[in-house]
Amino acid sequence: MGPFEHIGMDDVSTTPGCVFGNARNILRIEAAALLVAFLIAYYEMHASWLLFVVLILAPDIGMIGYLRGARVGAWSYNVFHSYVGPVIALAAAAEFSRAFLPFAIIWAAHIALDRALGYGLKYSDSFTHTHLGVIGRRGA
Repeated sequence: MGPFEHIGMDDVSTTPGCVFGNARNILRIEAAALLVAFLIAYYEMHASWLLFVVLILAPDIGMIGYLRGARVGAWSYNVFHSYVGPVIALAAAAEFSRAFLPFAIIWAAHIALDRALGYGLKYSDSFTHTHLGVIGRRGA
């Protein structure tokens, strides 16, 4: 019996580096839970919802790197779609000024929303190849 004979072929990723099946679903549910937590935290801060609406798509500025090709695009996209940035903004809020806190939460909420929708970190071979699967094929 081969390693994947006990599961259906729909559960096996044919794209290297992508999670699949239940693991993918768990990661997306986890991201949705984080999004809800970030929205609650933002609400509890009594921060401006106008600021939230204006900035929620700001991290997608990282896609501009794709004008220079898939390798540069994946790198720049991933820089803006890693939780490292929001954590640095959170640290800045703790150390210097609470004014950074709404930006940290909005940024983290964007990442959580993307991952809940199946848009993961990009690989350099194609914009559609993410760690959560292939976008646009077999449901992302």
